[in-house]
Amino acid sequence: PPFERPVWMTQPNDGTGRFFVVEQIGRIHVFANDRNAAPSKLFLDLTGQTGVVHNEEGLLCMAFHPDYKKNGKFYVYYCVQKPRRTILSEFQASQADPNKADPTSERILFQVEQPYGNHKGSTTLFGPDGFLYVSLGDGGNAGDPHDNAQNLRSPLGKILRIDVNSRTGGKPYGIPLDNPFVTKTGAMPEIWAYGLRNVWRMSFDRATGELWAGDVGQDAWEEVDIIVKGGNYGWNYREGKHEFKGKPPAGIQLIDPVYDYGRGSGVSVTGGYVYRGKKLPEFEGVYVFADYVMGTVWGIRILPNKTLQYREILRQPKNIASFAEDLDGELYLVAFDGRIYEMEVTPPK
Repeated sequence: PPFERPVWMTQPNDGTGRFFVVEQIGRIHVFANDRNAAPSKLFLDLTGQTGVVHNEEGLLCMAFHPDYKKNGKFYVYYCVQKPRRTILSEFQASQADPNKADPTSERILFQVEQPYGNHKGSTTLFGPDGFLYVSLGDGGNAGDPHDNAQNLRSPLGKILRIDVNSRTGGKPYGIPLDNPFVTKTGAMPEIWAYGLRNVWRMSFDRATGELWAGDVGQDAWEEVDIIVKGGNYGWNYREGKHEFKGKPPAGIQLIDPVYDYGRGSGVSVTGGYVYRGKKLPEFEGVYVFADYVMGTVWGIRILPNKTLQYREILRQPKNIASFAEDLDGELYLVAFDGRIYEMEVTPPK
């Protein structure tokens, strides 16, 4: 049977080739990397604690520890209610059954109070540096009414970077010493980048290490960013490359998106991956992304002279909630019809 609102798919680098699919309602399923695989197994069920009141809440992402094969650790990002907050937790796989997680192993790394039901961000992934990156939305409502995205005291509207293998002070995780605001008084040392509205999906280019993000816009513009250390991406002064709230104070440098598109093309960007697989050589180095509402899939490539190539790859009606990349660099689309699609080139008839 199809999955129920799948929002993420990933593979651990443990030699098994298995895929794991996250359902927004609070379940993680596991299955073999085989089109004709037997029905998936339930790896972890958090439906009893995941709070889904708003359409954007639930269990939203998972990431496997780089040493998952040895330590069985993985990380999930989910929403709870009363009070409304998001939680990043570490779990461990069961030692008795590799297709089961140990639900009693939860170790909460952090909790963030959420003022509204939307804009939870949610991508949780390890960078090539071994640190864990987490995207958090601005807290929701419209226009970032509390100015969270520009506030370095708030984790909202940010990308955070933490070390799950160490501890800093009384925190259940470590703060990498080269995080950009470690020495800035009053700033959260976890922050890697800020001025973001709602980075729903982001990914590292496995060839260059660049961090690409799709930042969901509000009224008029969707944007694709390359996230750099300490970068300010402009929300809520700007939406895309366009003024939103007004000019920033003097001396504040804002980073332009790589690409933005207006309401004629789409309504909600779903960030994807830079293609580094073997099956589609013509897409080598192309960032593939989509619009959740329209279902259109695009590709952009930055040329050596910094100009941008852009083209539509696929126009279809399904809601693309996420992309996925397997260990070989091949790409998949995770759709809200409950199915997973592999990107392939259809030969001309």
